[in-house]
Amino acid sequence: MLQLTDIALVRNGKSDSGGDMTGKSLGFIGGGRVTRILLCGFKRGQALPERVRVGDPGADPLEKLRRLLPEIELFPGDNAPPASCDIVFLALHPPAIPAVLGGIKEHLRPDAILVSLAPKVPLARLSELAGGVRNVARVIPNAPSIVGDGYNPIAYSGDFKPEAREDLTALLGVLGICPEVREDSLEAYAILTGMGPTYLWFQLVELMRLAETFGIGAEEAAEATYRMVAGAGKTLRESGLSPKDVVDLIPVKPLADDEENIREIYRTRLSALHGKLKA
Repeated sequence: MLQLTDIALVRNGKSDSGGDMTGKSLGFIGGGRVTRILLCGFKRGQALPERVRVGDPGADPLEKLRRLLPEIELFPGDNAPPASCDIVFLALHPPAIPAVLGGIKEHLRPDAILVSLAPKVPLARLSELAGGVRNVARVIPNAPSIVGDGYNPIAYSGDFKPEAREDLTALLGVLGICPEVREDSLEAYAILTGMGPTYLWFQLVELMRLAETFGIGAEEAAEATYRMVAGAGKTLRESGLSPKDVVDLIPVKPLADDEENIREIYRTRLSALHGKLKA
């Protein structure tokens, strides 16, 4: 299994063995939020391949991409050009995957790398729908990839070629960490890391807003919030204390009376969502 220490060596489109990814063509089937996150992450990391093609039936997603990334090629209502690239990402909702793959499988190269960014549809089914493509992977994308600090778990098909794996690892390494995990754990990662920022961001934004009303400047509030969150995570992970003892480091807990209600929301809603993703 690929180790985190190995993945940490992959940055700026080059693997630790020196492979350069800028010459690989990159195709996206779907031009929505996830595509914008990944492409902006590649550009930020100075690793955007020379040829990037994106297909989407909607004009609005492509227009947003055009404004952010004028150098890429856009194909309204035409998935054939992106499907013919070296590495093809399926940036689709799970229900749309069967029909779309059926429509592009004749355009996929035999040696193409096919990457699904969706939960639910397993590797074996993806390969079948794609006409037997060998190099198939599934990734649960993480929004912080846009700033090169993502956590993007990946699972590979059993017969994924080693050289193709190196190419994909080099590409994804620009976005942050991409640990190899069991395929049957990907839906759990979708709940934990894929959607995880949404559980926190609105609270952090509210904290920053409140700090401003208390007399702290906007920049100072943003910096303090960032440092607080980073330090809190590091303390939970690296202090050597149990979670209970970490929580006990601060005696005053203004939201203590509401904590159990918040926990119950997590348990009820996220457990139900995980069940739907695994069904």
